Amino acid sequence: MGGKKKLTIKQMERMQQKKDEKSEKREKGGGAGSERKPAGIAPPDPKSEKVISELKKMRALTPYAVAARFNLRLSVAKDLLDELAQRGLIEYVSGSKNIKIYKPVD
Repeated sequence: MGGKKKLTIKQMERMQQKKDEKSEKREKGGGAGSERKPAGIAPPDPKSEKVISELKKMRALTPYAVAARFNLRLSVAKDLLDELAQRGLIEYVSGSKNIKIYKPVD
């Protein structure tokens, strides 16, 4: 068979212009996910009324849901849920070794 055809100079210029336009849009922050903040390592204060009220609004508390809500890592969210369960603020519903499901105590 054969290899890829060689581009003409005009085609190369167009490709370069498109690349430049894309990079300018990224620099301006035009993309929705242009800047992504790293997930937090420090958990929110479990004694805080704000945190507790946010958790009570949620129907089911899973590590993923809590991590997404408070911008945490999954391991930190799991530890937070375990601590809240020990304090009696949330109740263990079911789960397996991979995932645990909690619900807020009324």
